Amino acid sequence: MSKHTAVKQLTEMLRQQLADMTEAAKTTHEAATGEESKQEGKYDTRGLEASYLAGAQAEQTRKIAESLKTFETLKLDDFTIESPISPGALVETESNGQITYYLLTPCAGGMNLTFRDGTLITLSPEAPRYKELLGCHVGDFIEDNNVIILDIS
Repeated sequence: MSKHTAVKQLTEMLRQQLADMTEAAKTTHEAATGEESKQEGKYDTRGLEASYLAGAQAEQTRKIAESLKTFETLKLDDFTIESPISPGALVETESNGQITYYLLTPCAGGMNLTFRDGTLITLSPEAPRYKELLGCHVGDFIEDNNVIILDIS
């Protein structure tokens, strides 16, 4: 599987997340504004709680939609074995015998999928591992995490 195929799979995952979150936000909004959420006493906060949840879900939906738009137009450069790690790199690492792939993306960090002989994890710029990997090369060892960089593509 190539880096570009992985991005297509991640894009599909974001589409599904967006559909799921949109439905959840719609249901919560209906619960917040429906008859059943009307206050029955001064301590009844069901409607208020549902409106807070609806607002948070709407914000999450917006973030997923932005990430999806980014992934749909994402252009990834190819890297050589001599290239330093930079945004868009697919990095193969090994730690204690376990292979992990990291894709340095502009958003949607923390997504996982099975990739080749390991797991691929997306890293966004806020992630500490993203920052650790930037500028590294094949063969570099990150001592704090016992990680060796095997390949960059």
